[in-house]
Amino acid sequence: MTTSAAKIGIHFHVHLVSDSTGETLNALAKAAAARFEGIYPIEHIYVLIRSEKQMERALHEIEAYPGIVLHTLVDADLRLTLETFCRERDIPTIGVLDSVVVAYSRYLGAAEFSKRTGAQHNLDNEYFERIEALNYAIAHDDGAYADRLRQAEIILIGVSRTSKTPTCIYLAHRGYKAANIPLVPGRELPPELDDLQEPLIVGLLASPDRLVQIRKARIMSIAADDRPTSYTDTEAVREEIIAARRLFERKGWPVIDVTRRSVEETSAAIISLLNEKRTGRLGGI
Repeated sequence: MTTSAAKIGIHFHVHLVSDSTGETLNALAKAAAARFEGIYPIEHIYVLIRSEKQMERALHEIEAYPGIVLHTLVDADLRLTLETFCRERDIPTIGVLDSVVVAYSRYLGAAEFSKRTGAQHNLDNEYFERIEALNYAIAHDDGAYADRLRQAEIILIGVSRTSKTPTCIYLAHRGYKAANIPLVPGRELPPELDDLQEPLIVGLLASPDRLVQIRKARIMSIAADDRPTSYTDTEAVREEIIAARRLFERKGWPVIDVTRRSVEETSAAIISLLNEKRTGRLGGI
């Protein structure tokens, strides 16, 4: 492959056929494509496919733009229609949940129970728990209602721009009640923190250079010029980080450096810490 061709990359068609919202397929397709350098999928998404007529539209486009077909179809007839159509045209088709469902079935010694389309999106208790967690995260953002932190499962503490809020929102979507409190030079933390036993308190840190970069971009995006100069001064930010690290060590709180972590990666690490705390493996708790 020539250098110019490598820069252009390889484009191919991928068809995502779902009887629900397509979120599972979309996430999986993106995760798979990310494993390949210079690969750019052209996505064709068909959601809420629950009738033969709806399936016909998808089949027409699959035939016009052959590629990989991924699906999460539960209905046996619709699934057979899709797979037969693709097999006759030598188009690869994959039921992305098949191997996982089979593994569950073999391990549990039980047959698949739910044959309902979009079953994972039913308005069950988990759904309402996520909504409650999201409302909690929004209400307890940036140190608000510090007197109600006993209800939290997770409390994030860190200096400005360490992704506290987006991490709390992501955790809420996973069903965890998370609050966050900013570390502001010269401002004391809520005294309630010293009395909390149940919530997992995690300190978030980032490199000074990264924080300065993010803070400058933030100021420019909101056209703010009333921030103190120390807010983006590298040496001042470095002092903030040193003070934060010392505080976390003094309190015995676990620390996560978010410099090179995505919100998803930070959240995964926090959930792991929470599980350790609940099983008594975190810091001897």
